[in-house]
Order: sequence, then C-alpha cells, then structure tokens
Amino acid sequence: MKILNQNQIQQKIKRLSYEIIENNFNEPEIYLAGINNNGSGFAKMLMKELKKRASTKFHLCQLSINPKEPNTHPVTLDIDPQELNGKVLIIVDDVANTGRTLFYAMQPILETLPKKVEMAVLVDRKHKSFPITPDYVGLSLATTMQENIDVRIKDDSKQSVYLK
Repeated sequence: MKILNQNQIQQKIKRLSYEIIENNFNEPEIYLAGINNNGSGFAKMLMKELKKRASTKFHLCQLSINPKEPNTHPVTLDIDPQELNGKVLIIVDDVANTGRTLFYAMQPILETLPKKVEMAVLVDRKHKSFPITPDYVGLSLATTMQENIDVRIKDDSKQSVYLK
C-alpha cells in the first residue's frame, strides 16, 4: 500500500527544511550525514531544499553501516570526523525503526565534539528498542512488526513510500 507519493515526499522535505532552519537559525555551517544509500539520497534532497531557504553553508557526507550487524562491521564516515568539531551535525536516514542503525551511526562521531547532533528521518516507526528519537520526522507511523516500509527515492520521477 502506497503511503506517500512523490508530491507528499516533496512536501515533507520542504517542511523538514523549514524546521531545520528554524532550529539552527544562527548556525554558519551544518553538516548532513546520510546513512547508506537511501539515507544519503534523502540527505541530498533535504540539502537541496535547505540551500533554497538559508544562506547557511551546508556540507553533505555519508555514513556507511551494516544495519544487520552494526557491531561486527566498521561504521565509517567519508570525511575526517574532526571536521565536525564545534559544528552542527544532522544524521539523516530514510526510516527509523528500532533505532539501532541511528544508535550505531554515532560511533565515528564519538571521536569528535560537535556543537549539536540531531537526527532527521522521512518515516519514523514506533518500535524503538534503543533510546533514539529523531528530531525531524516526515511521517510517524505505528505499524506491526511484520510490516515493512519500502522507501523509493532514487528516481526523481517515481519517488514513493510503501507499507508492505
């Protein structure tokens, strides 16, 4: 079942961009760190909207993590974590489910001291097993554990979110 179409996704991104700007109004720089493929795609879309609305300098980077086994594979950041010292960092993912991926995504960031760390997700599910609550949420859903969220954002003309 389709729960978000392309227009709805774009509306969510636009609203999230306003929220991020409001909460970080006086910040000269903000880093967006997308998690894996869909998180990075969502971060790129979000950054495009943010750049339309603020003169803040935005940086895009990628966090790579194995969501199934985050403690046995290294979590990597494609920039030097020291760049984040004293800066605002927003970790971006497509879906927050149990909070485990977002929790383990913090590993490379622990090497530095950012000014603030926030999290943005397109869809937040209410199955948290870890103490993670996203700061910016496009859509919040209460689903069963058997249901899955399928986010398709790579193709600009066919963006959608499905509940399966």
